[in-house]
Amino acid sequence: MKLYHTALSGHAHRARLFLSLLGVPHEAIEVDLKAGAHKRPEFLALNPFGQVPVLDDDGTVVSDSNAILVYVARKLGRTDWLPTDAVAEAAVQRWLSVAAGELAYGPAAARLVTVFGADFRPAEVIARAHTLLGRLEAHLDGRDWLVGERPTIADVALYSYLAGAPEGNVDLSGYGRVGAYLRRIEGLPGFLPFARTPAGLTAAA
Repeated sequence: MKLYHTALSGHAHRARLFLSLLGVPHEAIEVDLKAGAHKRPEFLALNPFGQVPVLDDDGTVVSDSNAILVYVARKLGRTDWLPTDAVAEAAVQRWLSVAAGELAYGPAAARLVTVFGADFRPAEVIARAHTLLGRLEAHLDGRDWLVGERPTIADVALYSYLAGAPEGNVDLSGYGRVGAYLRRIEGLPGFLPFARTPAGLTAAA
């Protein structure tokens, strides 16, 4: 397998994290976004949207981070990470939608402002982040994981941008359950850290 990624992308990190947790041998190919490598014809041939990550599994090309999580889990028969029970699978898919929605427009967007200079309204995206964090804090009452009794791809999908939220000036200190949840993920065998930058609340850390 080849995974086209960039180290500072939380979307790319979730794909790399899952491959690492499963111990899947793969070649990680850095895509230089600053140099516009994601807009060149050879990359657009892999993903016409010009986005990372992209997985090339011996000619089977899968783009979109959540799609890669689903593909790898199904390809390897890892029903522990993506259950086939209708209720549990629906619950995982719900959290994948959160990763593509509330997470992307909250913590991820706040980080885009400070790390990449994105043109979002900081107060607005930070407020969205805290709304999501409050809901997660409530959901994790009495739970170790988002779905069921063990980690799933739902947890992988949320981890990177939650852990990187302080880079976007999103303070996690008031969310004890979320913090403990992040530490549980970081304690999993094969865990791969997300690259950090001195931005936002981490600038003086």
